[in-house]
Amino acid sequence: MSKPKVIFLDAVGTLFGVKGSVGEVYQTLSNQAGVGASAKQLDQAFYRSFAAANAMAFPDVSNVEIPHREYLWWLAIAKDTFQRAGIFQEFSDFEGFFEGVYQYFATAEPWIVYDDTLSSLQRWQTMDISLGIISNFDSRIYAVLEALNLKQYFESITISTEAGAAKPAPLIFTTALEKHGCRPQEAWHVGDSRKDDVKGAEAVGIRGIWLKRPSQTKIQAPRIA
Repeated sequence: MSKPKVIFLDAVGTLFGVKGSVGEVYQTLSNQAGVGASAKQLDQAFYRSFAAANAMAFPDVSNVEIPHREYLWWLAIAKDTFQRAGIFQEFSDFEGFFEGVYQYFATAEPWIVYDDTLSSLQRWQTMDISLGIISNFDSRIYAVLEALNLKQYFESITISTEAGAAKPAPLIFTTALEKHGCRPQEAWHVGDSRKDDVKGAEAVGIRGIWLKRPSQTKIQAPRIA
């Protein structure tokens, strides 16, 4: 393979993931709030709620308003998740509970960096390849990357809420390319979603590489000659 000028990477599911599962984290935090919960039920409910939600992107919204819109987006998913799990009514102050959950996911505590993430990033850096993130995440990603000691590796971070479009929409990819002054054919994008990462990247001419992590296994990092 010829060496790219830039390698973009997805964040969650590619560089790092949730310790255990979202349901397990929700169960632990619910128990701390005095509410009994089933991790399995919460996990199933969360993924149904997440799949049914609109894309987390806010075109024509000012930068000042974006963090609040992000918060409301996740609050709606959390409410629906706990309603589907049948325990929403057990919270005396669900929004107060959720505020703690939201802040918790901005720390390093719920996340695990995959074993091969650092070695891959370091190897690409030694080859003078610029690195960037393209993610359907919210602005907490800056705090998370800092807490996980990953932020230093990336020259750009492009997220759906700030770009005004979520993967696989072309705009988020072209926005990232502009930050590097890079042509599509000079870039790769690595991610764990065939639809969002591979097909989204290829639609704008970026080489898309599917990273399959069936059980949080290691990155099969593409070798560059």
